[in-house]
Formats: sequence, structure tokens, C-alpha cells
Amino acid sequence: MRDYLGRDLGFYAVFTISIGAMIGSGIFVLPGLAESIAGPAVILAYLLAGVVVLPSALSKAEMATAMPEAGGTYLFIDRALGPMMGTVAGVGAWFSLVFKSAFALVGLGAYLVLFLGDVPVEAIALALGVALIGLNVMGVRKVGQLQAAIVTTVLAVLVAFVARGAIAVESANYQPFFPAGFEGLLATTGFVFVSYAGVTKIASIAEEVDDPGRTIPLGILTSIGVMMLVYTAIVFVIVGVTEPGQLGSTTPMAVAAEQFLGPIGATVIAVTAVLALTSMANAGILSASRYPFAMSRDRLLPDVVSVIHRRFRTPVAAIIVTGATMLALIVFVPVLELAKLASAFQLLVFAIVNLAVIVFREGDPAHYRPTFRSPAYPWVQLFGIAATVVLIPFMGVTALLGAAGITLGGIAWYLAYGRPRTRREGAALDALRRRADDRNLADVQEAMDAARPTSIVVPVDPDLPTERLGALLRIASDLSTPGTGRVQVLRLVEVPEQAGIGTGTEMGRRREHEWIGALATAAEGTDVQIEQEELLSHDAKRALVNHVRTVGADLVLAERAPVVRRFRLFDDEASWLMRHLPCDGVFVENRGYDKAQQVLAIGSRTPLPPLVAATADRLARRHDGRVRVLRTLGRRVGGTRLTATRRYQEALCAQFASPVATQIVRDGPPWRSLARVAQDVDVAVVGTRAHWSLRRTLLGSFASRVARHLPCTVLMVHGRRPTERSHLGDALGRLLR
Repeated sequence: MRDYLGRDLGFYAVFTISIGAMIGSGIFVLPGLAESIAGPAVILAYLLAGVVVLPSALSKAEMATAMPEAGGTYLFIDRALGPMMGTVAGVGAWFSLVFKSAFALVGLGAYLVLFLGDVPVEAIALALGVALIGLNVMGVRKVGQLQAAIVTTVLAVLVAFVARGAIAVESANYQPFFPAGFEGLLATTGFVFVSYAGVTKIASIAEEVDDPGRTIPLGILTSIGVMMLVYTAIVFVIVGVTEPGQLGSTTPMAVAAEQFLGPIGATVIAVTAVLALTSMANAGILSASRYPFAMSRDRLLPDVVSVIHRRFRTPVAAIIVTGATMLALIVFVPVLELAKLASAFQLLVFAIVNLAVIVFREGDPAHYRPTFRSPAYPWVQLFGIAATVVLIPFMGVTALLGAAGITLGGIAWYLAYGRPRTRREGAALDALRRRADDRNLADVQEAMDAARPTSIVVPVDPDLPTERLGALLRIASDLSTPGTGRVQVLRLVEVPEQAGIGTGTEMGRRREHEWIGALATAAEGTDVQIEQEELLSHDAKRALVNHVRTVGADLVLAERAPVVRRFRLFDDEASWLMRHLPCDGVFVENRGYDKAQQVLAIGSRTPLPPLVAATADRLARRHDGRVRVLRTLGRRVGGTRLTATRRYQEALCAQFASPVATQIVRDGPPWRSLARVAQDVDVAVVGTRAHWSLRRTLLGSFASRVARHLPCTVLMVHGRRPTERSHLGDALGRLLR
């Protein structure tokens, strides 16, 4: 039974925790560095950064009310896009917050020096870190109380700073406003973007919020509105009271305060900065620790990480792991540089968060019922995605490499640890599958209602044994329109390049009487009109395609071998024919055929192709036979996917006119199971399609491997306009699984 955290946070605690996660380095450290990039346009950069963050804030507020549990960004992306993307987001968000918290504690040093002189910065940072870890372990209520006190004090000082500084600004300090142009403005916007990143961190502790449906959206939106005003106003004052070239330090507010408040003002700002950076580190530990906690619940991290303290009702192990990592970074790592590496990942995560809302809205899973909905959907989310993607290249190569490293590390951890332990799927894959299933069922119905082929071309080798020719003709007869169907047997004779076509013609004439006798014997028992023709050429497959196009055939029925070779590196002839035939094609692994009393229709991990269903049904109906629909799934498949597959198979069976049953095979590689199932089967039908990959050319497609392992005749069906999933759909399915 899942153990839940206590709901102890009200609106003001949520508001101050969100503010506390922002009101740190973003205002006390970054403005000076940002002004050196964009000049006075840094004011606009802070405002634009807030606008870019707003869609993500709205998206997270919506998802938090639908899933008020610990985990925030990880939880939302995991439930939308699956556990692999969730792992990447969880690891990356945790990584970014830990470094921001460590950076905040180390950043205290620059302000402590202003009023304490030379102090052991690292020792103080470590001591504060240990104290904050203990505070977080003791309970979220105490954290909320501390945040409320600190943030209230800091906001009061900042309002006084703006009120007093606004009358001291000099208009000349704002000229020129765009010294670095539009590109410099975008680069600075991306640089200060992380100043707002903390606004959505409250979603990671949604499980501890009282009345989350109201409190979380109100807290997030209020805090971002307040901070957009505060950031813009403070940077306006900093730039306005400081002459160009005097900024660029890591204590810009103290430098600005000294311009119009003197040394005492600088000291007050320094003390306020210490409080704010402490608050930022505290909020960082609080929210960061909930990511590994939520991932452990979902079996993506060891179970011990999700242990909740019986007395304090806090995730003590997750807090200790997060805090210990932060302390180690303070001692051993240049935190400022690594904090920059995480900044581009924050932008990437914000883009994915907006995508997650679109996925939830469009997929409409049963569990997604938010009490707050983002306005102007989906335009707000599309703007958020586009804006963050535009800013990412301006973060610099180092930040991009850092984001790539976090992403690859998260994927590696999931593949090595998480994937063997979880069978969950994201709402995106579930929605993709359900929509594909619905489309496929409609396509199956259309294929079932379509008329049987009236003109079938059966290309054969002149030396094909009579019994195998008879099997092909009986299959063609069963598939065609009874009584009015027309089957053309086309003898393919490929003449060597050095020989003339006339030589092949003379050879064909000498054997004509033998061929006619064999054809008459093979055609016994069929009820269609059978014609025969000889086709000589230097390139049999191209000649076949041209002939089929000329006669307007509905279907080509060919043996898989020798007319179609089994293996030919980089130029598999079956794939070539599939790509070029102007009609449907059936490739036969010919082991004899009399009648179809028991027909096996085989689907791989994708829905049964419509033409496969229609072909199996037509064969069974001609002989009052039965169809068994077989679907193969991996052993790891379970949960929602297995339930959805069973539901789809039942709906599919309802489309058949002949008696039908369904079966799902899940015991590992399907070949042994398929061979066992097909012992009493007369003919099997499976979908196939053209392929380019070297692996599939060498090892064979799913259809070709089915044909090799089954003891009965196998029909490999290819539609002229395949309705099964595309390569892109397959790739997306593998990515999100």
C-alpha cells in the first residue's frame, strides 16, 4: 500500500516556496552578468523570460491539479510520454535543482564578504546546507514557515529598494538601449531564463499541498506575476542608477544600492541577499528531493529512496541523498560552471512540459481530469514550445553539451535499471495506439466490404512442379470472385543479356505442349477462368510490373521462391516488387494447399493489417472454415497495453463474417509458439511490406521468419496502399515503450 505525504501547505506557503525558488541568484547575481551581454536591454530580457515561462507555468498548474502527487516535472512527463522520457526529465530536473541549490549556497560568499570581511565561505555554505537538510527532514510545515518568513522580509526590502531607487535613476544610463541588437537580447533572455525556473517547482510537492486544485494554480500564477514585476522593476533601477560599465560584478544589487543609499544600503542588501539565497537553497532541497522520491515509487530508483519517515512524514532518504550530493558539489566541484550546463536542460524540460499537456488533452486518458485548465489551449502551449526551442541555441555549446549529457545519462539509467522493473506506458503511446486501432478497425471494415479481386496474375517459373502450380491456382480461385474471376498464369522467362529474345521464344514453343498439359492438371477443382501467357525479358521483375500495369490486374499472387529470392543483399526482390507493383501482392511460402478449413491470421506487435484480415476471411468463407487471429506481444508487455490489445482483438473479431477466435502470444520469441499453434492450420496469412534495413534484409522480416518456421503454407500479404503503422509510428512506439 502506497504511503502518502502529509498535506500541510496552504496558499501563502505555496506562494512563498515558489517565490523563494526564484528570488535568489536570478536577482542578486545574474543582472550584472546579463547587463554585460545586452546592456540596458536586460530589462526587456527579464520581461521576455517571464513571458516564455508563463506557458509552462500554466501547463504545470493544469497537470498538478490532475495529478496532485509528488514528482512534478518527472511525474507529468512520465505519465504523458512514458517512463524513459520520465526518467530523463526526473534525472535532469533533480540534477539542475541540486546544482542551483549548491550554487545558491556558494553564492552567499560574495555577499557575506561585503559585511563580514574575509570569511570561510565554503565552511559557512556547508553548515547552512546541513541545517537546511535537517529542517527538510523535520517536516514540510517547518520549511513552509521558514520560507514565509524569509520571503516576506526579502520582498519588503526589494519593494523599498525599487521605491527609493526609482527616483534616483538617470535616463542617460539607458542609452543606447540595444547595444548588442536583437541577437544579444535573445541570448540574454536565455541566460536569465533560469531566474524563473523555480516558479513551477511547487508542482513537485503537490502531494503536500492542501486543496491542490485551487492552491497550486493560484500560487504558481500569483508568484510568476509578482516576480515578473519585481524582476523588471529591480533591473530597471539597477541599470538606471549605475553608469554604463560599472556593472558586471556578482553583487549588482549591492553596487546599485551603494549609488543612492550609501554603504548602509549596500549592507542591508547584502544581508537580504544572504536570506534570499538561503531561501533558494532551501526551496531547492525541498523540491529536488521529491523527484527521486517519485521515481522510486515508480520503481525507477531503489525502493529505499521512497521511504517516508513515520514521525515527520517526509521522504527522509530522498532528502538525505539530495542534500549529500549538494554538499559534495560544494566541496569538490566548480558549481557555477556546472550550473550553466543544466540551464539548457531547463529550457528543454519546459518545452516537453508544454508538449505533455497537449498529449494529455488529445489523448484524453481516463485519469486526467484537471480542476484547472490552461486558457487559450493549444496556442499557449505551442508558443511555449516554440519560444524555448528558439532560445536553446543561444545558451552556448557548453550548455547544450550539458543538456545532451543529462539526457544520455537518464536514458542509460532507464535502460540499465528502470526498464526491467516497469511495464508502464505513457498517455502519448496509449493515445497513439488507440487512435491507430480505431483507424485500423475502420480500414478493416472497408477491406472486408470491398469486392474480391476479379483479375489475378500468377507469375510462375516454367519449371514449377505441377502440384505447386495447383496450390497457387486453388489459392487464387478462393480469393477471386466466384464464377466471374479471371486468373492469368504468367510464365516468366528471363533471357540472358547476351541472348536475343527470339531464342527464348523458340525454347518456349518447344515446351508449349508440356506446359499446357501441366496447367490443365493444376487447374482441376478451380471455378475461375484461367488463361496462360508467356513473358520473355532481360529483367523479369520489371517486365512483370509493366505487364500487371498494362492488364490492370487487381492482385499478383507469386511464390516467394524461386520467383522471389529469399536473400539478396541491399536489393531484396520482394521489397522491390512491393514498392513497384500497382496492385496488391500476395507472396506464398508454398507447402501445398487444398482447402482452408483452419486459417491463421497473424499480427505482430502492431494491429492486424486490413488486407490480412480480409484475405483470411475470404479463404475461410469459401470453405465454411474458421479463422484464428493471433497477436504476438513481448513478455514484458502488460498493464494498459495488454488491456488495450485484448479490447482491440475483440473488436477486430467482430468484423469477420466467418467464425473467428483470438489468441495473444506473450512467451518470448514467438517462433516456437507459432509453430505449436499452427500444427492443425491449413494456411496462415501475415502482413509484409517493403524494407530497407540491412538487419531485416539479412535476417528477414517478421513475415519471412513466420514463413520459415510454420509447417503450413503461408501467405505474405502486401497492400498497394498499406494502412498499417508507418516506420515513424513504429519508431515512436519503440521510443515511448
